[in-house]
Amino acid sequence: MTYDLRLNLKLLPILIFLSAAVYAQDRMTPELLWSLHRVAGDGVSRDGKYLYYSAKVVDWKTEKSITHQYRVNILDGTKKEWTTNAGKTNLQRHEKAWYSNFENILYESTDNGETWKQIYTGLQDADNVWVSPNGEYVAYSKDVAVVPNLGTDIYPDLPNTTAKVYTDLDYRHWDTWEDGKYSHIFIANIKDSSVKDLMESEPYDCPQKPFGGAEDLTWSPDSKGLIYVCKKKYGKDYAQSTNTDLYYYDVATGKTDNWTESNMGYDVNPVFSRDGKYIAWLEMGREGYEADKNDLVIMDVKSKKKTNLTAKWDGTVEGFVWGNSDGKIYFNAPFEGTEQLFSLKVGDMGQGAVDIITKGKWDINGVIGQAGDEIIVSRCDMNHASEIFAVKPKYGDMRALTHENDAIYQNVSMSQTTLRAITTIDGSVMHAWVIYPPDFDPAKKYPTLLYCQGGPQSALSQFYSIRWNFQLMAAKGYIVIAPNRRGMPGWGVKWNEEISKDWGGLPMQDYLSAIDDISKESYVDKNRLGCVGASYGGYSVYMLAGMHNNRFKTFIAHDGLFDLKSWYGTTEELWFANWDLGGAYWKQPTPMSYEKYNPSNFVNKWNTPIMIVQGGQDYRVPIEQGLEAFQAARLHNVKAKLLYLPNENHWVLHPQNGIAWQREFFSWLDETLK
Repeated sequence: MTYDLRLNLKLLPILIFLSAAVYAQDRMTPELLWSLHRVAGDGVSRDGKYLYYSAKVVDWKTEKSITHQYRVNILDGTKKEWTTNAGKTNLQRHEKAWYSNFENILYESTDNGETWKQIYTGLQDADNVWVSPNGEYVAYSKDVAVVPNLGTDIYPDLPNTTAKVYTDLDYRHWDTWEDGKYSHIFIANIKDSSVKDLMESEPYDCPQKPFGGAEDLTWSPDSKGLIYVCKKKYGKDYAQSTNTDLYYYDVATGKTDNWTESNMGYDVNPVFSRDGKYIAWLEMGREGYEADKNDLVIMDVKSKKKTNLTAKWDGTVEGFVWGNSDGKIYFNAPFEGTEQLFSLKVGDMGQGAVDIITKGKWDINGVIGQAGDEIIVSRCDMNHASEIFAVKPKYGDMRALTHENDAIYQNVSMSQTTLRAITTIDGSVMHAWVIYPPDFDPAKKYPTLLYCQGGPQSALSQFYSIRWNFQLMAAKGYIVIAPNRRGMPGWGVKWNEEISKDWGGLPMQDYLSAIDDISKESYVDKNRLGCVGASYGGYSVYMLAGMHNNRFKTFIAHDGLFDLKSWYGTTEELWFANWDLGGAYWKQPTPMSYEKYNPSNFVNKWNTPIMIVQGGQDYRVPIEQGLEAFQAARLHNVKAKLLYLPNENHWVLHPQNGIAWQREFFSWLDETLK
């Protein structure tokens, strides 16, 4: 063979370029982040052969999304898109039948979804639809007008009035004003279409607002009764209480019993064992403490004997599933800066031994079910969004069952993450995640961000967020340090509880200890340090702005608490404020939170540029908090920027708002950390 050497030499640069392009590693961007598929496990078939999951795909340019649903053969990995003639809403699976509801119609399939038949049409405006195991009844939630408070309800001759009238608290929640409608549970007989409202004219909700769903109700395996979660309180009592209970409705007698009346805190997530002999749920013991230790409780249905299986375990449970043999329960929980999978032997109903199954630099952020000898879980880490894995309980071995984002991540540079031990001001040992840029070179100097977690008692683990995304921050060239300061679960109950009523005390010193410790490294540019956070993290930013002694060159606070007096007067879930701050600001003696730990009291010490982000529909940390902070900064001649998102709540849910948020975030850092 002969060839033209001159032509080959001309092609050489092109070939080198193409080769480099194939193997080039791209950085994460806001647009790419919003394009990732969002994977959620729907369940495992009763025979353990199939995994059902959904993948939501968002087009940030149009702000439209589509959700695909798939069935995966767990043994060989083959995947088939799960569709029905009724649409892409698969509802639930029993041993012999599958059910799907779409456009107010309930469908049934007895051949694994190959064909469907219509069995019930009375689901107008229904949510959280659950068919009884015997297929005779369907339970669902639906809004019912109970307390008229809209002007159009009170004055029918004024159809254009926008008036709202309230005589008690809980007049708004999270991002919604109360409209007098309450979510009630209904049970319908599929054959004769008779319908029963289990809650009649009660002004109570099930599922619990704002985030409750189908997990707030479940049928007993014998189809004789339905358990539902409800906080049967109204007005100011509702706003100050966390006392939800599990109510059992007997289909035959129509009688309702409270199965958890003796517990004053949260009772949620009821799940029956397969044989129906036991029911398990998650329980917090103290009224008003929404971040209390979450225990796994089990009850013998016949004798009503209850046992707290995790009472002596120094941790808090996130979620759980029954093992197929009913002899074990599998759950996920925070553990030393991660979330891991644990098992618990039910045995003779005594307090079982808790065993950790997985250990690694990841989060097991959901437990889906059991298939054969494997536990099916959702897993993520700081470099990867959630995918679904199968875990061997004996050794914790894992294999991926879904690969929705593999193609995207194949060309994205990954960040190194390490857990760093830090000695705090009181001699305690605190651990902090450090995230490095993908091409990190210890011989160079990098701007560094202190990340302040919200909650305040939520785990700072290997989570993957579409907004507060460490991979994206590192891709922009920043080192990030994220401390597991006081108040974080996964380090023992005592550490978790040490933040209550001490918001501005030792937790702030923990943050300063973290930034001081990382600043000792030669690769940290101490002249380019920033501090960022949202919610309690935003509060932390405001507090640190008045006490950082010129450590930081810039701040970013999102939906942070700026003035605790005005916040107490406008927030909605008062049980949280009462517990964590110590009560109302008019209480005698006045809780020290309002004087010693109130950021607005220290504005005179603000001297550093600050960007403030505020959602217009955030009723947890209402709009005056961000506006007051911005106004205070400018009146003190502090360089400031206000990013106002009028249609966002405590989060940023609209794709283009999310991308605008990230562009403004990094634009501010570029401007102030030069």
